[in-house]
Amino acid sequence: QVQLVESGGGLVQPGGSLRLSCAASGFNFNSYAMSWYRQAPGKERELVASSAPAGDNTNYADSVTGRFTISRDNRKSTVYLHMNSLKPEDTAVYYCKAARSITDAYWGSGTQVTVSS
Repeated sequence: QVQLVESGGGLVQPGGSLRLSCAASGFNFNSYAMSWYRQAPGKERELVASSAPAGDNTNYADSVTGRFTISRDNRKSTVYLHMNSLKPEDTAVYYCKAARSITDAYWGSGTQVTVSS
């Protein structure tokens, strides 16, 4: 049974930091690209960051470049999103996604991140 379980979300003040984790099981984690998406109320889900299976190729949305870092530990089947200098506009539900093709993809259920003073 495939599972992606996100954790680490919460309430943080502007300028603060959080680290999200996504623990995977039930599939060959090492062969899947891993991504973080987010969806704010009333907005479309958007790609935040992605990592190739080996972790050697990463990409970021322009809005988070220089502030967020995606990393993965293939021995632990876990992907992380390190978020620094958080802004109120980063408030959203954050989802992790595992994908090997358009039709071979899995989603987690999300974790809420709220940036507010």
